[in-house]
Amino acid sequence: MKRIVLLFTFSIFTTLLFAQDLTPLTVEKIMRDPKWMGVSPSNISWSDDSKSVFFNWNPEKEEQDPTYKITIRDFEPQKITTEQERKLRHSQFIYSKDRSKAVFERNGDLFLYSFKNNQETALTNTVERESNPKFSLNEEKVYFQKEENLFSTSLENNQLVQLTNFSRNKERKETKLSIQNEWLKADQLEQFDIIKLEKRKKEFQKENREKYKVNRPKEIFLEDKSQLSNLQISPDGRFVTYRITLPAEGNKSTIVPNFVTESGYTEDIATRTKVGNNLSTSSTFIFNVEKDSTYMIPTKNIAGIKDLPTYFTEYPERLTNLKEENKDREVTSFGPYWNENASRAIVVLYSQDNKDRWIMELNPTSSDLTLIDRQHDEAWIGGPGISGYGNNIGWINKELFYFQSEETGYSHLYTYNFKTKQQKQLTNGNFEVQSVQLSNDKKHFYLSTNKEHPGITHFYKLVIQGGELQQLTTMKGGNEVSLSPNEKWLTIRHSYANKPWELYIQENKTGAKPTKITTSSSKEFNSYPWKDPAMVVFKNRYGDDVHARVYKPKNPHPSKPAVVFVHGAGYLQNVHFWWSQYFREYMFNNLLADQGYTVIDIDYTASSGYGRNHRTGIYRHMGGKDLTDQVDGVQYLIDNYDVNAKNVGLYGGSYGGFITLMGLFTEADVFKAGGALRSVTDWAHYNHGYTSNILNEPFNDEVAYRRSSPLYFADGLKGHLLMAHGMVDVNVHFQDIIRLSQRLIELGKDNWELAVYPIEDHGFVESSSWTDEYKRILKLFENTLKD
Repeated sequence: MKRIVLLFTFSIFTTLLFAQDLTPLTVEKIMRDPKWMGVSPSNISWSDDSKSVFFNWNPEKEEQDPTYKITIRDFEPQKITTEQERKLRHSQFIYSKDRSKAVFERNGDLFLYSFKNNQETALTNTVERESNPKFSLNEEKVYFQKEENLFSTSLENNQLVQLTNFSRNKERKETKLSIQNEWLKADQLEQFDIIKLEKRKKEFQKENREKYKVNRPKEIFLEDKSQLSNLQISPDGRFVTYRITLPAEGNKSTIVPNFVTESGYTEDIATRTKVGNNLSTSSTFIFNVEKDSTYMIPTKNIAGIKDLPTYFTEYPERLTNLKEENKDREVTSFGPYWNENASRAIVVLYSQDNKDRWIMELNPTSSDLTLIDRQHDEAWIGGPGISGYGNNIGWINKELFYFQSEETGYSHLYTYNFKTKQQKQLTNGNFEVQSVQLSNDKKHFYLSTNKEHPGITHFYKLVIQGGELQQLTTMKGGNEVSLSPNEKWLTIRHSYANKPWELYIQENKTGAKPTKITTSSSKEFNSYPWKDPAMVVFKNRYGDDVHARVYKPKNPHPSKPAVVFVHGAGYLQNVHFWWSQYFREYMFNNLLADQGYTVIDIDYTASSGYGRNHRTGIYRHMGGKDLTDQVDGVQYLIDNYDVNAKNVGLYGGSYGGFITLMGLFTEADVFKAGGALRSVTDWAHYNHGYTSNILNEPFNDEVAYRRSSPLYFADGLKGHLLMAHGMVDVNVHFQDIIRLSQRLIELGKDNWELAVYPIEDHGFVESSSWTDEYKRILKLFENTLKD
């Protein structure tokens, strides 16, 4: 008996050792094609009758992710055929008022769907693409766009009517004759009868054309270089609105050379301009169908249109010149958003410097604008549901509409009542409303928020009047919810910090239990005990709460080394309870912890999910609070995790690479080594949309660029620096890292190296590139952080 027990114990011990031999992490293993981990479900959508759910999934690791289907009666996923997939609707339903029918686009044609008899009717069948369908106010017609014009089709007799006549043909204008040539023309007419006869024929033909001409829409000429967008018609068909954008002139696009090509020759990739270049300008117009007239929506009387940002006080001469110029700021408009009976319209306008957002009522007859809400930010307008194309505006009834605002410092939901002229805040607290959907009966909102914790998202229901949020999801982590068209079911794409995304289905009821649909993680992935990092909060030097993930090693190396991982994008959240989009870095942090490193991953100042002050805390100084948060995080590790202050490294890509450079250049006594990947080295060479929000423009705010760009601080390098960059990076150009390399050479620095990847863009694709990059990072830390 004792022998059997000993054999059994030895067997368990051998099995555990064997299992450990199978699961140790290596760079080669974690940087393979991600399919080795298993492929999570994605692109979840409901059928129109709310009976089926479609999603992409790949449990068999095929080259492309096939489409699967479940029904509310049978939760077993079934792969659908190519023919079935071809017939799926891939665009949003536009419902009639009673939701008995809907219009939609599929493969460039329009269809009408009847819920009563479950019948689909083709409204168009053309080579050209028809798009943006919607019902007319009386629902007897469907409006839609084809190329650059609007049309309507009658649901009663299929009559097709062209509603606009935008043309890019150059307008024919007679050239004005000189006095001499006018005399010659009159003399010819007087001398020759044949010329008199030809003139009378032309006049007769013109009279006939006028007499029998067909009543067509007024022709509106567009310049060849102009761009027509946001073309739409009011529900009652009385007003057409459109935006005309004129591209900027005098700019120079950057070129990215591509060395590894099929032709064998170096080929140039034309990419973006740089921050501070001239911007395109736009104007919004109204075409009054009844009056056959067109007029522009004026912006000169908007409150604050001439306001100048406060940072100009640091540049007195420039401020004086701008005051003398007294120019209106350029604006871009979105909308109009029409109420259900076309009696009111809302437009949302953004200043081109992105420091103001105005919500205004539009009088389409006069084009007058009336202010409803102005949000001003000396940094820049942003936050969920607020910025630019992401603005969240909708009508509840003909007098009540909703919108989001950061007025309190967090993105919350508001309503405005035209009857009472009252604005009402519906949600409140130190959390963000991240998405909003109005219920079919317009009595409730469905919201996604991080109310419970900055790193947890849940789905809630809220009555239109406001009040307590009714929580519908229960699983801790990330919950991406899709509501069925009949609002009886929820699909939930859920994940946790150490468990990738899976699909669940749940009844739309408080306390309902979700049913798991997919199991995606591979056996090989599951063979390793992936860490659930500790979620910690520390105070930075300014007294603000900073959230972080800490990967604590079971067996710390005697040198007690630590590594800081810096997430990219700046405005992005990575300290949360769901599966990270930086999944490779998450696995690499597990590998580092296994090898004795303590790893910290910080949602530094400017990260998303924490409200306006956190979002804009780097205004006019990148590499300021975002970097000191990393330094304060290191001190937190020293105080709480017994880390050796002399053996700390950091690494990150894109914005994380930028912070790595700033850390090694300006905090050289804190960071001994760093891996800077695809890094911005000089913000004056990055794009306009991102950079100008934070640093303004280089020619207007040189101070902000000089204190924010690593290039100016390269002389401070003391530790060991690894730089890695793709040579065909069209986001952060390879030129960035080359300019910094030349600077380091001129400074006589020899404690750095540059790894280049000839075929990689900003986001690496090839496993061999990922592997090479992270083997170099690991080697750097092993050689420098372990005594």
